[in-house]
Amino acid sequence: MDDYTATFERRYNNRAAVPEFAQHFDRWTRLSKTARDELDCDLDIPYGDHPMEKIDIFRAEGRSRALLMFIHGGYWRSLDKRDHSFLATELVKRGVTVAMPNYALCPSVKVDDIVRQMLKATAWVYRTGSRYGAFGNSLYLAGHSAGGHLATMMMAAQWDRFDAELPATMIEGALTLSGVYDLTELLQVPSLNTDLRLDETSAVKLSPAFMRPATNAPVWTAVGGREIAGFLDQHQLLRTQWKDVVTADIPCPDDNHFSIVERFADPKSALFDAALRMMKLR
Repeated sequence: MDDYTATFERRYNNRAAVPEFAQHFDRWTRLSKTARDELDCDLDIPYGDHPMEKIDIFRAEGRSRALLMFIHGGYWRSLDKRDHSFLATELVKRGVTVAMPNYALCPSVKVDDIVRQMLKATAWVYRTGSRYGAFGNSLYLAGHSAGGHLATMMMAAQWDRFDAELPATMIEGALTLSGVYDLTELLQVPSLNTDLRLDETSAVKLSPAFMRPATNAPVWTAVGGREIAGFLDQHQLLRTQWKDVVTADIPCPDDNHFSIVERFADPKSALFDAALRMMKLR
């Protein structure tokens, strides 16, 4: 590996930068099983025909006051909605109905296919959430890492062109955690792109940093203060390119790429509070 490639590998290899990453995953798995066992939820509901096009709905306790769809990360090639069920635990107590979609993973599909799956999932949640006790059609998004990329792609989607029966303004706001917004950077990371199979054309096409948001709906951003350089730069890029809609940036100075997910689940954290404020619950 030459020095140039090694530099990009260091910029984007989160697991190498956080040696204890497996401990985070183990904790997520344990807490998520408890959430699925104890919360009022409907699991593995199909939103499409592909075996991975399934979604979990966690019903709000009492009257639903908002509907949040959370998109998991994993560099489009790993992890699962079931690893993130624990994120619903405190949100449902605040009257939030939480939807968590799965998507097919690279290399069995390409990133473009995953974006199309999330378009389907988002439209499904908008149309169908009320059947599961969700609050009207008040839809918000959140996503971590690759999920942050997918959430911002949804904010750039022209929904009335995707489906003439959908309104142009369908999503009321998004919170993106440590996302990837310029995929051209990943062309220089062989350990990732072997699975992602991006080229220059597809990387540009799938980069929200090179798009305009489709509406004026607010976008809230967060990145861990202990993230590696690639994610810090990606965070700043979105804030610059989408400055007209970026409403707030939530400091997470003590967090790395994985602990920020747990921060989002902590009802005492500024990040959790920001999610409630985005949904107009504070």
